[in-house]
Parts: sequence; structure tokens; C-alpha cells
Amino acid sequence: MNILNSTIKIKRRKLRVGRGIGSGKGKTSGRGVKGQKSRSGVAIKSFEGGQMPLYRRLPKRGFKSISKKKIAILNLNKLQNLVETKKLNTENTINLDYLVKNKIVKKTFNFLKILGNGDLKNKLNIEADFVSKSAEDKLNKIGCSISIKKISNE
Repeated sequence: MNILNSTIKIKRRKLRVGRGIGSGKGKTSGRGVKGQKSRSGVAIKSFEGGQMPLYRRLPKRGFKSISKKKIAILNLNKLQNLVETKKLNTENTINLDYLVKNKIVKKTFNFLKILGNGDLKNKLNIEADFVSKSAEDKLNKIGCSISIKKISNE
């Protein structure tokens, strides 16, 4: 009989340890005698019997900077797409606060950077922390007003 495809439920009773010497799992309940592992509530995590544990065998990798700036990146084609789908109003000044308010950018970001991928057809008032050279050139050709905030080095 194939156990995996059987329609009959197979129930195995749970082994009740510590129920007398005749059960085979009485007295010390299969935990041996004394020592840390015989006590209740003890789990020796990542202990491999004296062998160098896996987490110590693997090399350390990566670095998380505490002072990392969280920068929201917007390309010109994304801005054009937002204007076409009426998610951005061309009369308003487009800055980080406006983008967060309209749920275009998450509020975890501290800075806004405009990149020059794609093309923009509408004139916009943009207020950003950083602007790439290619984006600045494209925006100046259209006649957009760009104001870049001065950021003090912290």
C-alpha cells in the first residue's frame, strides 16, 4: 500500500515519555543522564558538537551604513508618464513633499534626485535635491524651472 496516496488516514499515537520503565522511554525520557541537554527549556542553537558552526565558517559580507542618505530617484520618462496619467499637476511645484502627498514616492525617502532617462514634453516647476547633468540639459531645453536645494554636509 502506498502511504502517500492512501485515502485512509494513518494515525500514530504520540509517544508519551516518562511513563515508567517498561515503556522504554521512562525515567530519563531518552535524554540520557545529567548535563545541559537533559534539562527542560534548553536548546543549544547552532551548536554542532564542537565542530566549527556554519555561521562561523561562512565569510562575513556586506556593510550597512548608518548615515546612508535615502534618495528617491525619478527619471524624466517617469515624470512624463505621471503627467499623462494625470497623477501630476503641471501647475504645482514638483518636490519631495508633493510626491509623498500624492503617493508617488514613499515617505521613507529624505531626498529627491532627477535623472535624464527618457524625454519630458511638458513644462514643469521642479524642486529637487540633486539633478543629473543630462536631466538638467533636457529640462533647460524645454524651459522648465529647476531649483536645487542646498544640502549642508552632516
